[in-house]
Amino acid sequence: MAARQVAPGLDDVDQRIVDELRHDGRMSMRSLAEKLHISRANAYARVQRLESSGVIRGYSADIDPVLAGLGTSAYVTVNLEQAEWRSVREELRTLRGVDHIGLVGGEFDLVLLVRARDNADLRHLILDQIQGMKGILNTHTLLVFEEPIPAGPAPAAAPPDPPSERRTR
Repeated sequence: MAARQVAPGLDDVDQRIVDELRHDGRMSMRSLAEKLHISRANAYARVQRLESSGVIRGYSADIDPVLAGLGTSAYVTVNLEQAEWRSVREELRTLRGVDHIGLVGGEFDLVLLVRARDNADLRHLILDQIQGMKGILNTHTLLVFEEPIPAGPAPAAAPPDPPSERRTR
């Protein structure tokens, strides 16, 4: 895996395009151009350049893990045999439920964000699959009790209570 460098030549408009698409990856070119006060041709050319340079890697749906049936989450720290980190990383990438892999410095080598249906599923993922890998020395699991819902578009305002439900004084 090659080291990534900051893409050269990103100006303020490019940064604003990235911010807008991060917020709404389904935004039309017309909406993007209007929001940034640039022409559609300019927006299209800039997005195409950001895609071809790898700044924009793709577009995906932001899935709520709980609503998708993955109600249990944990951070798992991993110590591994140093010579095995590349093969361990590749094997971890194949496991269903491993949401993020971070190679870190400090008292452990990897930090994983894992998601599972329930505690039994989490146990199987960590104890059977991850700890069973060649090169894994040990793991430490930190169960996530609550995750803030990411900021997104503001929900529509709730309609006022019907008159019959309002309190009178």
